[in-house]
This record gives sequence, structure tokens and C-alpha cells, in this order.
Amino acid sequence: MENIKHCAVVVRRPQDVWEGTRTALGLAAHNYWAYLFVFDVEVEMNEALEENLEWLEEMECEAYSNLKINERHGFKHIPLEKLARELKKMDLVIPFGNRGNRKEEINA
Repeated sequence: MENIKHCAVVVRRPQDVWEGTRTALGLAAHNYWAYLFVFDVEVEMNEALEENLEWLEEMECEAYSNLKINERHGFKHIPLEKLARELKKMDLVIPFGNRGNRKEEINA
């Protein structure tokens, strides 16, 4: 990963928000510019998540969401169109979490 400087962690499920913040923190601790993108998820705050978000802020990591309601937790609002442009600037994009069983989605 020697040519990688900017990393995006993309979270799309509520149960992955905390782990996604931990991943972004881990990247920042290893001197990468880490960005957290949470979209289509209303963040439910708890003490552990609040602490992680504070650490992200201290490490100068940006946290974005396409839902304006998440601004109350320190996320910067970003429309999906701008999100796509920002992700193109990243050296590495990490789609975080399992989107579910593909077979179940097909049969639904």
C-alpha cells in the first residue's frame, strides 16, 4: 500500500457504523488520510460510537453522510452526486460490511 494515501470507508448498514469508524481510525493511525462515508443510514448514537467519532475528528478524518439528520452527530452532509466524485479521488475505497445473502435478495 505504498502508493495509497487517501482511503474511504463506505458504510451502508446501521450495524456497520461502529466497525466502520474503527476501520477509519485504524487507517488514520497508520498515517493514511481516512474518510468515513455513511449513506442511507441514520446514525444511532451511543457512547462507544461517540468516542470513535471524536477520535476521528481529532485525527482530522472527515465523516460524511448523505442524510442531513446525521449532521447532529458531526457528519458533513454530502449529496450522492458529490459523494461519487469524492470517491473517485480516493486511492482505496473500502465497501464495509456484508450486504446480505445474494441468493436471498434474488428470491425476495
